[in-house]
Amino acid sequence: MLKINLVCMGEIKEKFFADAINEYVKRISRFAQLKIVELKENVAKSSAEKDVLSALKKDALEIEKHISGYSICLAIEGKMYDSVAFSKHLEQLAIYNSEISFIIGASNGLTQELKNSCKEKISFSKMTFPHQLMRVVFLEQLYRAFTISNNINYHK
Repeated sequence: MLKINLVCMGEIKEKFFADAINEYVKRISRFAQLKIVELKENVAKSSAEKDVLSALKKDALEIEKHISGYSICLAIEGKMYDSVAFSKHLEQLAIYNSEISFIIGASNGLTQELKNSCKEKISFSKMTFPHQLMRVVFLEQLYRAFTISNNINYHK
């Protein structure tokens, strides 16, 4: 069974996000072994660029400890897929990789070094989303990808 790690910065605070995440985790469990790693975000001491960069570097060091297998970060400059193409891409990755790690950064994103160290970058939109909402959107699309691959009536 495919192992998928979702490495995320920041915790889920709102119950409605947590409920949605739990529902998709349950649904995905029939297709893959999903592990969500939730890391504490390092907060910059000020909005000064050096403080933000320092916090991002600390986040990156923590994230790197939890990446296994083929690594993909979610980044605005990444490649965009529609749901069917994402499903096919995931199928292809699963042929050659038994484990895939997806990374969702915190409010200030990810360091360029971390993004460059990943095998690929995927973008869900040119828009910016709160990381808590992005986790729900990602899990929904992951579930959708599995239903498409398995010819289960969910995707319309």
